[in-house]
Amino acid sequence: MRILDTVEIEETIYKMALHAGVNVTPSCRKALEEARVKESSPACAFALDTLIKNGDVAGENQMPVCQDTGMAVVMLEIGQDVFLSGKPLNEAVNSAVRRAYADGYFRKSVCDPLTRKNTGDNTPAAIHTDICAGERVKITFMPKGFGSENMSRLYMLKPAQGIDGIIEAVCETVRLAGSRPCPPVYVGVGIGGSFDTCAFLAKKALTRDIGSRNPRADVAEIEQKALEKINGLNIGCQGFHGDVTALSVSCECAPTHIAGLPVAVNIQCHCVRCEKEIL
Repeated sequence: MRILDTVEIEETIYKMALHAGVNVTPSCRKALEEARVKESSPACAFALDTLIKNGDVAGENQMPVCQDTGMAVVMLEIGQDVFLSGKPLNEAVNSAVRRAYADGYFRKSVCDPLTRKNTGDNTPAAIHTDICAGERVKITFMPKGFGSENMSRLYMLKPAQGIDGIIEAVCETVRLAGSRPCPPVYVGVGIGGSFDTCAFLAKKALTRDIGSRNPRADVAEIEQKALEKINGLNIGCQGFHGDVTALSVSCECAPTHIAGLPVAVNIQCHCVRCEKEIL
């Protein structure tokens, strides 16, 4: 049995949030550079050059890499042999977010869904916990902007629609989004589970490195075919009509009911910010 004070989790998330707010992930930087090489449209090439420079300037000057510093998404995989002491876990997580968004001068974007009154400190965060084996705690922190989040969709497909239906749903989501999610986008897809779990799987897929492939060959094939079809839409960087509309597609799967085929598509803009730590 390992005893872990939640103050350690709080301090770790605080540092992760500060870093994520001003830096795109290394795989995002690499994907943007690769997209620039592939791009034949002068307008899209110019836009990609600008996005790459923006990321560099933000990191060098420790300034937000995007004006939408996002809603904080925190995923915690907690070993069942860990005993958490101190303040309640959710309080520790929200305290970390509250402090980081104040100290980093990040925009506070969280509000009541009906009154639209801002909470003033970017809390509460979207917190997901999973109990797993061991005595470690894995933390994933992802600021999620809503220009792209708003373009996401959930489908309850018929089982007979199969793989072709999944790919079509993914491509339809990107096509309908057009330039609004600030492409080139990163597409997270959840397949299976129930209405709610497939949405979480789509979000979780976005925490993978851009360009990574699902270990299942059939799922990896969906990722590749969907990416090719999306890049054939000719939306291009920032909607300027070019070769690269999506940087990558990542899919996560879970068993589902015999009567259904839930598919969630979670869109991420070109500004991919994600930090991972293990305590």
